[in-house]
Amino acid sequence: MAITMTESAARHVAANLRKRGKGIGLRLGVRTSGCSGLAYKLEYADEVRPEDAQFESHGVRIVVDPKSLPYLEGTQLDFSREGLNEGFKFNNPNVRDSCGCGESFNV
Repeated sequence: MAITMTESAARHVAANLRKRGKGIGLRLGVRTSGCSGLAYKLEYADEVRPEDAQFESHGVRIVVDPKSLPYLEGTQLDFSREGLNEGFKFNNPNVRDSCGCGESFNV
């Protein structure tokens, strides 16, 4: 399975990488946090480590560390704007439950 982005998410990441002036893509991972156990972490990737998995979607590279990969397999990252709110949405088929605030999840 792969990790993908919608076209909207890829456009948003690519535009921000251009503004930033450096970076090779987006680093996606999970960390222990919140009331449900895990939370997503997103940051720009400036390098690829030897152990990282790499995916490409709509011309944007996605880099994932090996510990996060089992929790993220099959995930699609979307980006949407609704009124004044905008943000990424994780469509993760592995999630069994998430907390009420939407900040954390478990698998």
